[in-house]
Amino acid sequence: MAIKYFKLLDMLQRKGLSKGDFAKITGFSSATIAKLSTHKPVNMEIIDRVCHEMECQPGDILEYVPDNDQ
Repeated sequence: MAIKYFKLLDMLQRKGLSKGDFAKITGFSSATIAKLSTHKPVNMEIIDRVCHEMECQPGDILEYVPDNDQ
């Protein structure tokens, strides 16, 4: 998958939020947090909720990183 959530993980660190804190803020399950942490695909509703709760834009939390095998 070429979409990475490094920016989101960096944002959480800058704000001093743990993954547990983030889960409480967003209401996400541990499975959703794990998907984001490991750069797995999530649906747009997840991205929407992150942007709403963190008061940011999608480009603030994700980026396109081309796969080497493409």
